[in-house]
Formats: sequence, C-alpha cells, structure tokens
Amino acid sequence: MKVIEALKSRKSIRVYKPDPVAPEVIREIVEAANRAPSWANTQPWEVYVAGGAPLDNLRKRYLENFQKEIAPAPEITIPAEWPEAHRERINQLGAGRFAALGIARDDREARRKTTEMNFNFFGAPHVVFLCMDRNLTSWSLFDLGSFAMGFMLAAEEKGLNTIPAVMLVAYPELIRKELKIPEHLAIVMGIAFGYGDLESIHNQFDTPRRKIDEFLKLVGI
Repeated sequence: MKVIEALKSRKSIRVYKPDPVAPEVIREIVEAANRAPSWANTQPWEVYVAGGAPLDNLRKRYLENFQKEIAPAPEITIPAEWPEAHRERINQLGAGRFAALGIARDDREARRKTTEMNFNFFGAPHVVFLCMDRNLTSWSLFDLGSFAMGFMLAAEEKGLNTIPAVMLVAYPELIRKELKIPEHLAIVMGIAFGYGDLESIHNQFDTPRRKIDEFLKLVGI
C-alpha cells in the first residue's frame, strides 16, 4: 500500500471485532512508527499497548465512571471554547453521524448509548496509550502526533483499523494504575485498534473534509 493510498483509506472505525492482533504485528507497526521525526531526535514517546485482561479491567472501570457521570479529566487540557469554525465542524460531525444512525435530535437515550461506545473503547481488542515526560512542552506533543500518524498508517497497511479519541484517556489515573505507568509520564492520547467490523452501521459514515483552498496559501509559487 502506498502512503497516499493509506491516507485516503484510513478512517476512524467505531466498532471492532474481538479478534486480537498478533504481538509480532503490533511490534512491526510500532517499529515503523518509531521512524517518526522529533525535535533533535529526542524520540519523546513512551508507548503502552493494552489488551486482554488489563484492557477489560479498564473497560469495566470506564463504563462504571460513565454510568456514574464522573467527568472526564484527561491530562492534556480540553479546550474550554472552540473557535467558531471549529465548533461548526464539530456540530456537523455530530449531526451527520446521528443522521446516518437514524437517531433523532431529541432521542437522548440513543445519543447517550452512542457516546458510551467511547468508554467501551469501541469494543476494540487493543488500545495504544502514548505518554511523554511531564517536563516536556507542546513541541513534544507535535512529535507524539507524528508517531501516532505513523502508527495509524502502518496499521492501515497491515489491514487493521484505528481510531484516536480523547475519551480513551478520559480517566488517566485508572490507566496509570492498571498499566503501572509512572507518575513522571503524562498520559497524552489513546488510539484504539484492531480488525474493524466494517459492516456495522457505526462505520458507514465518512467525515467530510475541507476544500484545500479554504486553508492552503501558496506564497511565491
């Protein structure tokens, strides 16, 4: 698979088959992602891949917190307010997904059930949690983003599916305890992955993309 093919075919998959991914395949994907560039080759990523009983324990605790309406508290702060254009795209995503699922605007229970899927890790057999030293800055977050994209593209080539989602790191202290992540590491982001159930209605909606002329400025070209 060529890189541009992988970029165009990759999409966020929200329902997975339970089949685990072979450890050697996971290692190969991580090895490829490890080629990501970073500031002065600092390679700030610390990578924890969870599956089996540890992930099931986290899944159970996440769902309990969701049922108790315990507010998510990711270690990387969620924006207090989105710029208007960004907020509009978020609203369009929600409206499009619910329309594709046949969920009415006022059907709160169905919407809650859809949100709950985040806290069940979308039924994925694995989640990779990316961490970095707390003393690092946003420059290293950029490096982790490069690693994450490399991971997702390598997974795509291997016939796997992925979804990065903020709610995967909604309760960092649960992750820290279950996976024995030391306190000096911030838990930055999570990516659920595995073999997607591509027939699921939840995987039929494709998110729209901006026209490049909206954001691309060619200067001196």
